[in-house]
Formats: sequence, structure tokens, C-alpha cells
Amino acid sequence: MIPREKIPWFPTVDYQKCTGCRTCVDSCPHGVYGWDEGEKPRVAHPYECVVGCRYCANLCPSEAISFPPLEEIRKLMRELEASSRKG
Repeated sequence: MIPREKIPWFPTVDYQKCTGCRTCVDSCPHGVYGWDEGEKPRVAHPYECVVGCRYCANLCPSEAISFPPLEEIRKLMRELEASSRKG
């Protein structure tokens, strides 16, 4: 099994687009987000994000949340898995 910390799948918030509506904070079932003093979400627990989940991005009304391309992440995971088998 690949350690979660080796998989760079977590959200990025575009603060130019973010309106501070809290949809991401309130809807993430994995507790990835926190709320900063500037009244914007922050990715407080990136490795709690489930690889492949885009729930928050799909709900964001201002389209301020992005993720890396999933195909790149899948490729990386295959490479990590192969290298761990080689030992």
C-alpha cells in the first residue's frame, strides 16, 4: 500500500475566485478544510482528502477549487506501486 503522504491529491483554493461562502468547509465529509481569520477556507488537512474525490470542487459556486489532473495521479500511483514491489 502506498503511504497517503506520497500522493499529492488535495484541493487548491483560488483566493481570487473564492467568495468565502463556506460551502467547501461545511460540505467536506473528510475535514480537509479549516477556516482562517481572513474568512477564507484553508486546506488544513490535505492528506485527509480521499484520492479522486472532487466533492468540494463540484459544489463550489465560484469554481475556486481545483485538483491536479487525476490521470497524472493515477500514473504516479502505478509507478509508486511498481517501485514498492521491486523493494
